[in-house]
Amino acid sequence: MTSHQTTQTMKPATAAKKLGVYLEATPAEFQEGVVSRAELNALQADPPAWLQELRRTGPHPRPVVAARLGISIAGLARGGVTEALTTEQIDALKQEDPGWLRRERATQAEVRKEEVRIKEMRAEQNQERAAQPRTSRP
Repeated sequence: MTSHQTTQTMKPATAAKKLGVYLEATPAEFQEGVVSRAELNALQADPPAWLQELRRTGPHPRPVVAARLGISIAGLARGGVTEALTTEQIDALKQEDPGWLRRERATQAEVRKEEVRIKEMRAEQNQERAAQPRTSRP
């Protein structure tokens, strides 16, 4: 008996998310079809011109916008940014440096510091546990 492996496919929205692009800005044939794992790998390995241009100029999805601004997605929403932004719009926001963006960057910096502190504390606890002699139960 031979086993036939089915081709793994995904919806265009999933593929766009994995590629880090805004689905509505992709070509119609990308939006209307399904994307196989092999096609996704090919797009990642050798991006076509449209994908390179989208990654360079946008519009970018919210996770990319948040990362480029150095804040969280929730911080974007608190700042009133709910739509996709182009690279030019992101750069303009950075130049403008509104109060909400400064606050969100400070919040994100605190979150990162806390994550580092927790990671260090857990590593220390693991070292202490590893150093303790093990006792066997009768």
